[in-house]
Amino acid sequence: MSQAASASAIPAELAGTLKSVAETASAWPFEEARKLVERLKKRPKDEVLFETGYGPSGLPHIGTFGEVARTTMVRHAFRILTEDKVKTRLLCFSDDMDGMRKIPDNVPDPAALVPYLQMPLTRVPNPFGGDYPSFGAHNNAMLRRFLDTFGFDYEFASATDYYLSGKLDAVLLKAAEKYDAIMEVMLPTLGEERQATYSPFLPISPTSGRVLYVPLKQVDAKAGTITFADEDGVDKTVPVTGGHVKLQWKPDFGARWAALDVDFEMFGKDHQTNAPIYDRICRILGGVAPEHFVYELFLDEKGQKISKSKGNGLTIDEWLTYASPESLALYMFQSPRSAKKLHFDVIPRAVDEYYAFLARYPQQDWKLRFGNPVWHIHSGNPPQVDMPVSFTMLLNLASASNTEDEQVLWGFLRRHVPGVSAETHPKLAELVRYAVKYFHDFVKPSKVFRAPDPVERKALEALDTALAALPETAGADEIQNALYDVARPIPRYQDFKAKGATEDRPGVSIEWFNTLYQVLLGLERGPRFGSFVEIYGIAETRGLIAKALGGTLSGAA
Repeated sequence: MSQAASASAIPAELAGTLKSVAETASAWPFEEARKLVERLKKRPKDEVLFETGYGPSGLPHIGTFGEVARTTMVRHAFRILTEDKVKTRLLCFSDDMDGMRKIPDNVPDPAALVPYLQMPLTRVPNPFGGDYPSFGAHNNAMLRRFLDTFGFDYEFASATDYYLSGKLDAVLLKAAEKYDAIMEVMLPTLGEERQATYSPFLPISPTSGRVLYVPLKQVDAKAGTITFADEDGVDKTVPVTGGHVKLQWKPDFGARWAALDVDFEMFGKDHQTNAPIYDRICRILGGVAPEHFVYELFLDEKGQKISKSKGNGLTIDEWLTYASPESLALYMFQSPRSAKKLHFDVIPRAVDEYYAFLARYPQQDWKLRFGNPVWHIHSGNPPQVDMPVSFTMLLNLASASNTEDEQVLWGFLRRHVPGVSAETHPKLAELVRYAVKYFHDFVKPSKVFRAPDPVERKALEALDTALAALPETAGADEIQNALYDVARPIPRYQDFKAKGATEDRPGVSIEWFNTLYQVLLGLERGPRFGSFVEIYGIAETRGLIAKALGGTLSGAA
């Protein structure tokens, strides 16, 4: 899957139509892109710069990827709105000159890093070994590797490179000149003790190489230098340019925006209260603050914020072990302003929703397509994929047959779709591989069968009789109707509030299907049961019922 913007590939005769539809499209990337169009009217320029920031204090996590994926979606929407007449760039900026303030929990031999605390991340030895010269370089490479795998159209920028090469010199000299104005912004946001020692400039100690949080004794704007007491107790004077200092993170945000003329940057809700500070400092340094998009944070299964240093929540590689990149991109697209738990349980639903959106796309008009996530995920060119079964169905087939053998699943699938194979359906083959891995690691260990109670036993016996009366070629709807007919006479499963329910023909409650999942599959939930039986087989399902009634599944035998 490629995330590179593809607006230039749109035929000229279609571009105007798409632009017209895009001007009223309600999907959030278009809402953000329209803000940029208005910005460009007020402040014309030849190029629009999108930026994402990355703090490489730990291994990259999915939230980092989400910023690039979402920003790419806004960038592509902007290209549609401007008919690709304005050059755009996406810059992924790594704050790798930050001092290592604590040792991440998920590195080998943490004690070996203790001597390097407070040193810039690009001066900390790489705890993982290999070809990368520093911890910062290693983490940068991990991020770039994944972004490259996705095909993102981006440029990578290292803060260390920018500071050392002089690319930030002009804004650093401006910060020295505007030192008092910056302090007027910053000091009211700090406590009394912090105010006494605060400086927007953090010198890199000539003695130890550490990033120092020390008060400045002098700022000489004309000379472009600062003076401070070094760790050896001796006053040192160093230039603010050339990598001898770095900026505190809040001034650094605004200074970078001013230096690079950034037009759009999104960040997490934890930055929201500081955004006005970033904006003011950007303006003090002669820049125009970019358009912002604030997204809600990702949470782990315990509801705690995902942290790079803690390594909690899902990693990028973990998601891709069990599901496709497209499903991850869908998860990033949906409801970005709502807090979302990011753990293994969300994967199956994301996979199935992706293919459901993909299946609807060809039948939709352009208004609906612009609201369909797959248009944004695939930069306007979603693939055509025939996916005859859902990921959830594959997991339930694996669960019912208790197999980790892909060929067993293919046997069930060929019953449902004669002639289907990995060659005719490569995306289905991919899903089968993911399903086997997911079943082994998450479904199988959590399966808990329970024995049926007396009411459930009679219901299962009646279901067995009903299935026996059906032809082996019965379709999903016919089987589903039989399931309903078995449950209707049983008071426990009757639902008189269901649509179309009457006293003579009540609806059927979800409790009946929950019973089937829990007793026959050892799971809390599952797919439409008629569809499951159609693929798994009537005889095989009757076999499950016999095992449940005999106590084999629950271990009650």
